[in-house]
Amino acid sequence: MATAAGIFGTSIAKKYWMALTGLFLILFLIVHLAGNLQLLDLSPEGRAVFNEYTVFMTTFPVVKVISYVLYLSILWHAVEGLWLTVQNRRARGVSYKNYKPGRKSLWASRQMGLLGTIILAFIVIHMGQFWYGYKFGDMPIDALGQKDMAQVVISTFSEGSTALIFVLIYVVAMAAIAFHLWHGFESTFQTLGITAKTHKTLQLVGRTYALVVSLLFAIIPVYIYLNA
Repeated sequence: MATAAGIFGTSIAKKYWMALTGLFLILFLIVHLAGNLQLLDLSPEGRAVFNEYTVFMTTFPVVKVISYVLYLSILWHAVEGLWLTVQNRRARGVSYKNYKPGRKSLWASRQMGLLGTIILAFIVIHMGQFWYGYKFGDMPIDALGQKDMAQVVISTFSEGSTALIFVLIYVVAMAAIAFHLWHGFESTFQTLGITAKTHKTLQLVGRTYALVVSLLFAIIPVYIYLNA
């Protein structure tokens, strides 16, 4: 009888875990985007609403539990994704002379390891700037007595010599996320058993999601840089 470790250590099981954590992260991006879009309102009222959202996301018990699950999912998804990339390359071995990968797969599908590495580096920067600062840093306080995360975000993307650098980092990271989702969205649902009959619809939804979500995330720092 196979042990639990043996079952979950198989390549098929790992692909299912990748799909499930990927689905969780896809849903999270929608929630995170909805909250962050409030930063497009740079008025004092808009900033206060964003700060209230931040307080809710960091204090409500259910959300806090989901957040910790999210952190573990991101870490597991990234590490396991890189490991699967290494395993796949080892299994493929030396490329055949007549092997033309571009004809058989999308660039994004062949570069999931690279894209995942870029995204992981971005997450480390993002969490260090905002999550760590909110939890352990010396945060400014708004008129309502809340930690003024809105001011921290706005300052990051609009003040000082590094503002443009951070804007460019975020835009590049969103491009990487778009390519990652371009393949990952479709791959996730196919792994979970979506039939070929819905392939075209799934492909359209996935690519629309990848472009729209990534573009809206990228607009936020650019908008702040130009208007704050």
